[in-house]
Amino acid sequence: MTQKVTINIKPEAAQAIKNKMKSDDQVVLLALNDGSNKYSKLGGTCTIGANFQFVILDKKDPEYNIKIDNNADLDLYTAEPEMGFLSENLVVNSRNATLSLSDDSGVIDGGVTISDWEPSDVTKKDMLEGKTC
Repeated sequence: MTQKVTINIKPEAAQAIKNKMKSDDQVVLLALNDGSNKYSKLGGTCTIGANFQFVILDKKDPEYNIKIDNNADLDLYTAEPEMGFLSENLVVNSRNATLSLSDDSGVIDGGVTISDWEPSDVTKKDMLEGKTC
């Protein structure tokens, strides 16, 4: 059974994401930024499920296979681990150059980041040693 996820991306937030993209055919992920995946730059128990990020890729990642319908015409996906923190009526807003992710219950993350992903030198060992949290 395929899960259906829909997100309303406000115009200012959509523009912020598109400004980071090199081309319209790039893929965008809505990923946790808590040390639980290869795109995370944060780690440790202080961030579990509390931090999200938009990650821009040149091609699809098979691990992020849940399509997110959106009003910004982004090729947007998420993964199963993220679904535990997402509910209905998701909204991405931009205020004072900061993105927020919210749903009917309130703000999920008030500081969503956008990154054009490149492999980095940050390792899980660094995260566990508290160098990034």
